[in-house]
This record gives sequence, structure tokens and C-alpha cells, in this order.
Amino acid sequence: MVLEGKGLSKRYPGSSRFVVSGVDFQIGEGETLGVFGESGSGKSTIGQMAAGILRPTQGQLFFQGEELIYPFKGTARKGIQILFQHPEVSFNPRIPLWDSMKEPYRFRRQPCSREDLLEMLSRYGIYEEHLGRRPGELSGGELQRLALARAMLMNPRLLILDEPTSMLDVISQAQMIALLRQVQEQEGVSYLFISHDRCLCGQFCHRLLHLEDGRLLHSHF
Repeated sequence: MVLEGKGLSKRYPGSSRFVVSGVDFQIGEGETLGVFGESGSGKSTIGQMAAGILRPTQGQLFFQGEELIYPFKGTARKGIQILFQHPEVSFNPRIPLWDSMKEPYRFRRQPCSREDLLEMLSRYGIYEEHLGRRPGELSGGELQRLALARAMLMNPRLLILDEPTSMLDVISQAQMIALLRQVQEQEGVSYLFISHDRCLCGQFCHRLLHLEDGRLLHSHF
């Protein structure tokens, strides 16, 4: 089991309302679990707890059988990555993308070969001319593919996809979904796919969780 949540709940400071309440779920190796619901249903909060951005108020999360301790360190910090709805938040807007793509190598304390990096990025439709630009100079689809490649440079076992296609046009969305399928097939990575789009979840995910007002309504297998 890659990720397991038990009785996961979240209440923000100063509020009596739980935005997520008593949610259980499991994600297996190479599996895509979809979490869908309307805006405010708590789906992104689950993703942010799983990514280590938010600490649960109650409940537990286990990554590869070990309980997650906040803030994440070691194996969990490298092994769990997140792709945001707005990919530009993953990059420093003031520096060329080449510098941003070196950061995973520095974090892993590994040498960064220009040739190896360019060969890897070509699989994501990213080429040398893209890396000399700044984030604001790329299209949304290009930047999301680059954010995906950057996350995969950490060799994660779990990738949290928080509405990763909602800001893309129809063609870019289809390309991104095809790329995610290809990456999963080749790398065996598991996905937690968060979306308001029930139809997209049904097409892309192995199993679905339906949230409403922070509570699990249904599991679809």
C-alpha cells in the first residue's frame, strides 16, 4: 500500500467546522485514486494533507506502511510530490527554467548532466529552447508538463494531482491526461487525482471517492 488515510479530519484554527471529516482511503502501487466533489467539498484539503502542506486535525496517514510525521522528512519528502492546478506556483518567476530544473538534483545531491536532463525532458515534450525562458513565457500546457517532469525527477512513489488540467484548453487537457497515463505505465507511480469533473475522474481513475461537505458519500470501484 502506497498511501492510507484513517479517520482523516481537518478543522482550521478559529473554526468549529470540519472541512474534512473522518475520511478513510487507500492507494495501491501503480493505482490512480480519484477524489471528486464540488468546490468546498474538502477534496483539495485531502490532497494538501497527503502532500504535507496541511497537518490533519485528527486521523492518521501512512506512506508505504509508515505513519507520516509532519513536517515530512526523508523518504516521504522525496516520495510524495504534488502537481498544482496553477503550475506557475512550482517555479521562481524571476529565474530561467533551466535553473529551476536543477533543484531536484541538488536536493537529491546528484550531479546534473545537461544531456541526461534534456533527454528526460524530451519525453515530456520539453526541449532546450524552453529552458532558457522564464515561467511566464510558456503556455499553460508547456508549464504543466514541465512541472510534471520536475516532480518526477524526485522519483516519487505517489504524485498528488490537484486539478492539474482544469486551467488547460481541451487539447492541452487531453495531452496532459495521455502523458500522465504514459508516465504511470513506465514508472509505476501512484496518483491521487483531485477534480470536480466526475466524467474525467471516471475515465482516468481506477477507483473514485465522492466527497460532499467534507464527508465521504460513496466509493466507486
